[in-house]
Amino acid sequence: MPPDEKKESDERWKEEARKEKERLDKALREERERTYHVPEANFSLFISGLATQVLISLGELTNPLTGKKEKSLPEAKYTIDTLAILKEKTRGNLTAEESALLEGYLTDLRLRYVKSAEGGNTR
Repeated sequence: MPPDEKKESDERWKEEARKEKERLDKALREERERTYHVPEANFSLFISGLATQVLISLGELTNPLTGKKEKSLPEAKYTIDTLAILKEKTRGNLTAEESALLEGYLTDLRLRYVKSAEGGNTR
């Protein structure tokens, strides 16, 4: 193949590769937008996140940062106390559903904390 034809062939190949990379990048961005949709912030989602942190601190859920189940009763207690403060400070400002959800989380998490504390094994 003469040098000019080879150069032209290389340039076509490079352009096709660039276009394919752009197409794949666009598809990946679109997939991420569909897959990683961030829900609208609301009180129920916020307290659910705190409840999840308690379950991680009690060693009932895997810590997503370490990939391990780790128990830290002081951290669990702190987050439960934070939920209790939120209950007190938001009294009269929550919907019936939000209030019931918060109360349910507090009851459940306090029971789980006591059972975990009775088993010992804190960090």
